Amino acid sequence: QVQVVESGGGLVQPGGSLRLSCAASGSIFSIVAMGWYRQAPGKQRELVAGITSGGSTNYADSVKGRFAISRDNTKNTGYLQMNSLKPEDTAVYYCNVVVAGWGGFWGQGTQVTVSS
Repeated sequence: QVQVVESGGGLVQPGGSLRLSCAASGSIFSIVAMGWYRQAPGKQRELVAGITSGGSTNYADSVKGRFAISRDNTKNTGYLQMNSLKPEDTAVYYCNVVVAGWGGFWGQGTQVTVSS
């Protein structure tokens, strides 16, 4: 069993910043990859950023230069630093953790609202 918990969402003004956290716990031998996804009302869930166990990262074009994904392997925790936030970044943000031998696990999501 693997549990994934996101935190750090909230209401922020345009141009502001937020840092999301993703904590994985349970029967974890090693985390292969972590990814942050988001889903806005009426839209499909989309990949925002991903990071592998080796530290390789990838980003959606819409967030390049503004968001940064990182991870702390010692704590099985990942982060998404979001800067220069825009109203179109408003969505529920989900973390997906791929665990070796188990597959992918989703968290419950955290709401990010960018509004003045």
